[in-house]
Order: sequence, then C-alpha cells, then structure tokens
Amino acid sequence: MSLALKWMADDAERRAFIVQHPESILVSPDLPLRANLSVLDNIALIPQYQANLDYDAAADLAWSLLLRVGQSGVAFRRDPDLSHEERFVTKLLRAAIGHPPVILVERPGMLLPDLHYPPYLEALLASLADTLNDCWILDYTWNAPLYPNR
Repeated sequence: MSLALKWMADDAERRAFIVQHPESILVSPDLPLRANLSVLDNIALIPQYQANLDYDAAADLAWSLLLRVGQSGVAFRRDPDLSHEERFVTKLLRAAIGHPPVILVERPGMLLPDLHYPPYLEALLASLADTLNDCWILDYTWNAPLYPNR
C-alpha cells in the first residue's frame, strides 16, 4: 500500500480534486453509514453488491477485517451507538473490502474530531497495508503541522 498526503488550500480545491479522481472510493463525513444496518452488515453490503457474494461469505470477509483492526466488539452495533473512531473504522473497512484502486480519506479531522488523527491513521492503515492499494489522505494545508514529517 502506498500512503500519500494531498494538501488542499480550500473547499473548492478539495471538491475539484474529488471530481478529478472518480477511481477513488471516499471515506467522508458526507457519506453516512446505513443507520438501519449493523457495522458488520454495512461492511458486508459491499461484496454482496459488487461481487454477488451471499451474506455468510460477505460477513466472513467483514468479520476478518474487524478482527484485524481490533474492532470486532462493535460488529453488531448500529451507527447511532458508535463513537467517532468506530464510525470511521466502519467507513474505512466498507471502502477497503471492495479493493478499490484508491481510497480517499477526506477531511480526517471531521471524521475523527476527538483524536490526534495523523498517528492514528498511520497505525490503522499500517494494520491494513497488505489489503489496501493506494490510500490518499486529503486534508487542508493548515492541518499540515499536525502530521509528522514525511
């Protein structure tokens, strides 16, 4: 997996960047989870839809990802009962399970408002490195001091 930081000066630049990269799958504050589904079901929905897997096979894949990142304890909870971190992990795994060419994590500060998110993202993405292709963190230039030198 390759991890890249993409710096945006403002919201217009961020929106234009997303439009210019239709190959990417977004992990975004603007894309909610399905509130009527559990975490496991939100993640398993992608291989069911994309690969026509039956529920049991898709749920096994989702379960293995949750175990890998240490979040199996939230598998049967629904969105309203999740912390910011648990919601973010669910969104990331929902994106990752489809093996897209690029996962674009946009505005991580909005997704993880109560964490010092740069080291958290680095550790979480490292735990998934062999299952991800490219992952781009899309953040505003004013947040650059939060990130360790790359």
